[in-house]
Amino acid sequence: MTAPRRRARQPRSREQGTDRRPSDLWRPVAEPGIPAPISPVADPTALLRSLGPVPLPGQAGTDGYVAAVIERAAAVATALALASGMLASPD
Repeated sequence: MTAPRRRARQPRSREQGTDRRPSDLWRPVAEPGIPAPISPVADPTALLRSLGPVPLPGQAGTDGYVAAVIERAAAVATALALASGMLASPD
């Protein structure tokens, strides 16, 4: 079996891109709009389950740990939304 061929490196021009001015990082930007109220989901692990088992061979029980992290993240996000007044009212 032969080794894969490597591309020959082509010399790069140092002058490439020197005509561009750096962007102004501190320029004023438009005010962001008011975000929509946040509604907590009933089952935050639904997306994880829809993807199937976690692909970590030899690591039994990993699904439970990943699900626990997702549930905790959803709980923290809900608490932050409540604290900031962005939690949607239950209808």
